[in-house]
Amino acid sequence: MPSATSVVKYHTEMNYIYHILFFTIDSDYLLPNGNFSLHFLPYLRSMKKKENIEMKDSIDFGSMDISKLFRKLLIPTVLGMVFSAVFVITDGIFVGKGVGSDALAAVNITAPLFMITTGVGLMFGVGASVVASIHLSHGKRKVAGINITQALVFSSLLILILSALCCYFVEPVGRLLGSSERLLPLVVEYMNWYVPFLTFYLLLNAGMFFVRLDGAPNYAMWCNAIAAISNIVLDYVFIFVFGWGLMGAAFATSLGTMIGGLMVLIYLLRFSRTLKLHPVKLSRKSRQLTFRNIGYMVKLGSSAFVSEASIACMMFLGNYVFIRHLGEDGVAAFSIVCYFFPIIFMVYNAIAQSAQPIISYNFGAGSSKRVQQTFRLSIKTALFCGICFFIVTVLCNRNIVSLFIDRSYGAYDIAVAGIPYFAIGYLFFAFNIVGIGYYQSIERAHRATIITLLRGVVFMLIGFLALPHFFGVPGIWLAVPLAELLTFLYIVAIYLKDRFLSHWGNVSLQHGNV
Repeated sequence: MPSATSVVKYHTEMNYIYHILFFTIDSDYLLPNGNFSLHFLPYLRSMKKKENIEMKDSIDFGSMDISKLFRKLLIPTVLGMVFSAVFVITDGIFVGKGVGSDALAAVNITAPLFMITTGVGLMFGVGASVVASIHLSHGKRKVAGINITQALVFSSLLILILSALCCYFVEPVGRLLGSSERLLPLVVEYMNWYVPFLTFYLLLNAGMFFVRLDGAPNYAMWCNAIAAISNIVLDYVFIFVFGWGLMGAAFATSLGTMIGGLMVLIYLLRFSRTLKLHPVKLSRKSRQLTFRNIGYMVKLGSSAFVSEASIACMMFLGNYVFIRHLGEDGVAAFSIVCYFFPIIFMVYNAIAQSAQPIISYNFGAGSSKRVQQTFRLSIKTALFCGICFFIVTVLCNRNIVSLFIDRSYGAYDIAVAGIPYFAIGYLFFAFNIVGIGYYQSIERAHRATIITLLRGVVFMLIGFLALPHFFGVPGIWLAVPLAELLTFLYIVAIYLKDRFLSHWGNVSLQHGNV
């Protein structure tokens, strides 16, 4: 269930475990036979008797003041995510300043492959960590280890197949992603040095969940940090010292992710305390159990994949429309937004993640008042950040663009003119991310997934295909804000509908009309 996956993901990203949401599962072995039932429960005192999960009671989700509790969760989460976003931005600055605007455009065209790999890693990381944590809570260490082994092996095979196909059909894939003939050599060059290493990026993304679940959050943090720092250092050396151009940028990213992925793999093979990797059995019964487990993990982690896939869809559609209307310079201008955008997303996501455990715990405890207080506080915080980001982006648009490319490039003027239009969406985007997190937290997984698909695919497609015909170039930049606005209106409508039905349902109960 996505509410649980969101909470588990949050706790694995923090250095300590709070009162987590806990599932009871009716099972004898890896997963329930036939029909299974998951019961959403708050973490119970009796779980303290379990030997394999250590819980820390430093925060009381049920009684602590909401504002104080929210701040305590928000500040470290925002700092950690902004730290990660800064590395992404720095990588873009090196590529833009050291190689040029066409290189930025080429990297942006290949980005959907990166996002799909991220989505697969998060899907199996979330799904397997939830299943493994369930078995750990029942003292089944070996079964938990088998679960994460199955997840890593199956997901690695998927990405290896994807990488092999992309390497063999590199030019057709480049064209499929939206590359022009002018950019195709750069796209091919970048893919040749980056795609073969995608499996290591998968191991880094999925493995983070397992390392943290094993009780080593600091090591997990260093896996990410060392990978990112290595990427930046190697970017500088390969681009500015060795003069390797875009090949150097791709190779630097590949080596950085390989270092991080190997750190995860070495930990799980040699130093893990609870979660051990186990040899994969190939008997008929083992294969049946493996595929059943994989299907269940995919179900649990599907919302994470959908979220990443929607971002990939946005980038794919954006690249296609920009190159069609404005050529390669248009894609380069769009790539600047895609490099700058993560810091906006990270802050909003940190707000949503900080609210999720509070909302989920109190929802499970039946404290609807605290749920609504947390939701309103997270909305206010997100909207305040959205207003600040909008003002800064509009006032400093030239400074932002100058970080990535020089004024001599044609993409410079396109980006300077377009970014203020794009920034309009920040206000609605803030509300939408928190809204999606809210529905995940109250066990409305299906609704959260629908909102994500509408926002990232349906509304985005409408915006990119319709607005340019009515507003020209500004319409291209307004496509994403329109998608965010439509998503905002949809969330508000269903939220008010739920409140209305809840109110009249209570009135009916009070009058005995049931």
